[in-house]
Amino acid sequence: MSKKNYITTAKKSADIQINELKKIKKIFNKSFIKAVDLILNCKGKIIFAGIGKSGLIARKISATFSSIGIPSFFCDPAQALHGDMGQIEKKDILIIFSYSGNTSELTNMIKYANRYSIKIIGIASKPDSILLKASDIKLILPKVKESDVTGMVPTTSTSITLLLGDCLATTIMRQKKFSKEKFKIYHPGGNIGNTLLLAKDIMLVGKKIPIINYKKKFKEALREMNKKKLGTVVITSKQYIKGLLTDGDLRRGMKSFSNNQNLLEIMTQKPLVVNENMPASKALGLMNERKITSLLVVSDKDYRKNNKKLKGIIHIHSLLENGIK
Repeated sequence: MSKKNYITTAKKSADIQINELKKIKKIFNKSFIKAVDLILNCKGKIIFAGIGKSGLIARKISATFSSIGIPSFFCDPAQALHGDMGQIEKKDILIIFSYSGNTSELTNMIKYANRYSIKIIGIASKPDSILLKASDIKLILPKVKESDVTGMVPTTSTSITLLLGDCLATTIMRQKKFSKEKFKIYHPGGNIGNTLLLAKDIMLVGKKIPIINYKKKFKEALREMNKKKLGTVVITSKQYIKGLLTDGDLRRGMKSFSNNQNLLEIMTQKPLVVNENMPASKALGLMNERKITSLLVVSDKDYRKNNKKLKGIIHIHSLLENGIK
């Protein structure tokens, strides 16, 4: 094959899969609804199983379920013969993937589940297969054309199986009202977790905020700024923001300020205030754009009402410490 035909072959393979995957809609029937309801009402764990490539798909879907807060793990049917079957309890649900549905290694797991009345959701392409006959809920995969040159290597069939698993997961996410905030709880580390951090997750609160009443004098504001070491102090009246005083303000006016200087005369009025639900990455962008190192934070409710009751402060160090770049 000449190199120029590589792309032609790849496109042909992709086109076959794209067209065949449209058959997924045939699965969205009463059985699919029953499967979703069974999973939503499960009091135990969702256990996935499969052999070979179906096993790889099962592992991936299990990981997806765990990532959205649904207790789940993969159980290898071959290993289950040597004691792992004890992990499966009556209150659990067993979801078994097998494109043919007649994989011999699944037999003992199916017998075990049937014997102890463990619910099985079977996913296979043959309605008369061993798996689907033994399943409480049967999700029948449409027969699809494989995308390789022989039409025999599992390609499209694995893709449509994976797609079904993802559709189950996304349907359940919607029903459980899964949100970005919940996703963040299950993904505290890594780039995904960091990008989902909000202002309220990293802001300093309470006694960590450099804060002083507007009636105080310059020397007291300087003392508070030095104590909290954020290079700024928030000027307030009964916790409502009146202004901001930075170390830059102090340096620029040091010669002209007296220790008894009125803070209202030297503070920056109408400092930038952000909503507690602003993404932390956006907060960093604002700081870079305005060339500032701190942002004042108010509650979502107060922000919408244009109130300026101080709730916290974000310093650029907090952003960097949390991996926000």
